[in-house]
Amino acid sequence: MYDRAALIELVRRLALQLGDFTLASGKKSKYYLDCRKITLDSAGANLIADGMLELIGADLPDAVGGMAIGADPITGALITVAGRTGRRLKGFIVRKEAKQHGTGRDVEGPVLPGESAIIVEDVVTTGGSSLAAIEKAEAFGLKVRGVMAIIDRLEGGQATLAAKGYKLQTLLSIRDFGL
Repeated sequence: MYDRAALIELVRRLALQLGDFTLASGKKSKYYLDCRKITLDSAGANLIADGMLELIGADLPDAVGGMAIGADPITGALITVAGRTGRRLKGFIVRKEAKQHGTGRDVEGPVLPGESAIIVEDVVTTGGSSLAAIEKAEAFGLKVRGVMAIIDRLEGGQATLAAKGYKLQTLLSIRDFGL
């Protein structure tokens, strides 16, 4: 069972920083969320996986994954917790740039074209990173059902994704921290 209050406390204690920051989107912000400090923590990884699996419910996709490297620990936690509870779930990694050797693929993992997928993210701001991951996953042949993230910064990401036909579900929003 997902413990939302415990995740809020962990994010507040480990990941939320106040100050002046430039985000991946190029926007300036008075706070920064370094969710790797949560996704790479055993308690955080379990809280996130429990929460996301609860949001997904009984209708699991074939796979979950997202843009390297932020989505990688979330993907690992989800497939591990799902497997531990007897549910089959594959993971995949979307490369920012295709390898110049080997298969040269943008999408890595045991997934096959035609399978359903959910894109996972740590933080959504404008939705640009999610759309880039969706584009590469769909070019590979995955059928993307939507996007799940730990935190929505409430800066347009949900509307951007909705305009393209994708639903965004998040465990938390920046409002949970009084910002």
